[in-house]
Amino acid sequence: MRIGIGADHAGWGDKERLVKLLESKGHEVVDFGTTSEEPVDYPDFAVKVARAVAEGRCDEGILVCGTGVGMSMAANKVPGIRAAAVQCVEAARFSRTHNDANVLCVGSRVSSPELIRQIVETWLGSVFEGGRHQQRVDKIKAMDKRGTC
Repeated sequence: MRIGIGADHAGWGDKERLVKLLESKGHEVVDFGTTSEEPVDYPDFAVKVARAVAEGRCDEGILVCGTGVGMSMAANKVPGIRAAAVQCVEAARFSRTHNDANVLCVGSRVSSPELIRQIVETWLGSVFEGGRHQQRVDKIKAMDKRGTC
């Protein structure tokens, strides 16, 4: 799987650990930055990863900031993106199985490195169930086409 990853300064350290983890599991990782703890604006990195996923250049995306919330807000502005800000393993599972999230957003200030690892592994190991959830995801996709709900 080709995974796009990005972070702001708050998430940089966890992003670096995740790149190593993902590569050790055989994934191809496209690192969109940032490259240090020097302050940057998270929307710049969220949009790079989100566009790569929406355009099919990456299969999935992972974004890391202080809470995951800012990254998810910015990524969800890109049509075709269903970014989920996740702070526990169960939400990671459901964001995939029920919501077909294609971008995972986690927070370095609210989750430990170990919890982030567990969230990422759970998210990547979960598959959309379809069925009764498909019509809901289809409604979200339709909002992208209309530009409004």
